[in-house]
Amino acid sequence: MPTTDAKGERRAARGIFDSLRNRNYRLFAIGQAISNTGTWMQRIAQDWLVVELTGSSVAVGVTIALQYLPMLLFGMYGGLLADRFPMRKLLLITQSALGLTGLALGALVLSGQVQVWHVYFLAGVLGVVTVVDNPSRQAFVAEMVGPEDLRNAVSLNSANFQSARLLGPAAAGVTITAVGSGWAFLLNGLSYVAPLVGLLLMRTGELYESERAPRGKGQVREALRYVARDPDLLWPIVLVAFVGTFGFNFPIWLTAFVVHVFHAGSGTYGLLNSLMAAGALVGALWAARRTTSPRRVLIGSGLLFGVLEIWAALAPALWVFAALLVLVGMVGLTVTVTANAHVQTTADAAMRGRVMSLYKIVFMGGTPLAAPLVGWITQTCGARVGFLSGGLVSLGAAAAVGLLLARAPMEREDGVPV
Repeated sequence: MPTTDAKGERRAARGIFDSLRNRNYRLFAIGQAISNTGTWMQRIAQDWLVVELTGSSVAVGVTIALQYLPMLLFGMYGGLLADRFPMRKLLLITQSALGLTGLALGALVLSGQVQVWHVYFLAGVLGVVTVVDNPSRQAFVAEMVGPEDLRNAVSLNSANFQSARLLGPAAAGVTITAVGSGWAFLLNGLSYVAPLVGLLLMRTGELYESERAPRGKGQVREALRYVARDPDLLWPIVLVAFVGTFGFNFPIWLTAFVVHVFHAGSGTYGLLNSLMAAGALVGALWAARRTTSPRRVLIGSGLLFGVLEIWAALAPALWVFAALLVLVGMVGLTVTVTANAHVQTTADAAMRGRVMSLYKIVFMGGTPLAAPLVGWITQTCGARVGFLSGGLVSLGAAAAVGLLLARAPMEREDGVPV
C-alpha cells in the first residue's frame, strides 16, 4: 500500500486536478471520459430508436424504467457484492458486459432485425449490470487515490461525466444523421475498450486496498442500521433524497417553460439543457479545488440551490431564466458532489459499497417515482408553480438537515470529532 510521507506538501499543493497525479486514477479517468461519451451517445440513440420503432413516448418511458428499476429493487445487493469482492475484478466483468450490450444492439440495428422487445431486454440487462457496476465504480475511487485525494477525485468524476454530457448528445446527433443509430450503439460498445485497458494497466500494488466484507446474514440490514446511527452519513443522504426527488425534475419543468411560458421550440430546449450542463461542469471543477468543511458547503449549497430554483421559477424573461439555469446547474452539482465525497470519506471501507448503493438509490430512484406527482402539479398549476414547489422542498430540506447536523459533533478533515 502506498505511503503519504509528504502529506503536508500535498495539501499545500492541492489544485483542481490534484488526484490525476495518481497513475491508476489517471488511467481510470481517461477510460471513463471515453466510455461516458459513448454512454450519452447510446442514451440519445436508444430513445430515438424506440420512437422510430413504436412512435410512442410511453415506450420510451418503459425503456428508461427498465434501466432504473433494477437499481431501485436490488441496488443494496449490488453494493454488498462490491464490499465482498475485489472491485477492480468486478469492474472488468461489468464494463465488459456493458460494452457487449451496445455491440449487440448495434448489430441488431445494422442487420435490420431489431424489434422493440430487443431494446427492452437489453435495457433491462444494462440495468441489472449497473446494479453492481455503479457502487463498484463509486467505491473503487477510494482504492485508487486514498482518503486524502478522495474528494478531489469524486469531483473530477462528476466533471468527467458532465463533459461527456456536453459532447455525447452532439456526437450522437452527428452519427445518427450521417450513418444511422446502429453505429452510435457500436461506438458505445467499442468505447468500453478504454476503461478495460485502463483497469488492466493499473499497478495493483499502488491501490489502497479496502477490507473486504465477510459472508454473513443480514448484511444489507446491517448497512442500513450503520447509516441510521451516523448523522454524518444519514443526513447528507436524506438531503440528497429530497433534492434528487423534488429538485431535479428538469425535463418536466424545462419543457413546460419552453412551450407554455416562453413559447419557444426544441432549439431553445436544447440550449437550456446545454447551459445547465455547462454550469454543472463548472460546479464540479470548483468542488474539486475547495477544501472548506464539507458540512458547511453541503448545507450552504443546498440552501442556495433552493433559492435559485425559486428565483428561476419567477424569472420574467427567457434570458434571465437561462442565466439562472447556469447557476442552478453549478450549485446543484456542488450539492451532489459534496454529499457523495462526504459519504464516501465518512463510511467505513468494509461498508462503502453498500452505503454508496443507498446513496445512488435515493438519488437516482427518487426522481422517477416523484415524476408523476411533479408532472401533475406542473400541468395543473403551471410551470412556474411546479418549479417553485421543487425549490421550496429543496430549500426546506437543506434548512432542516442543517439544523440536525448542527446538533451532531463536528469532525475535522481527518475524521476526528472536535
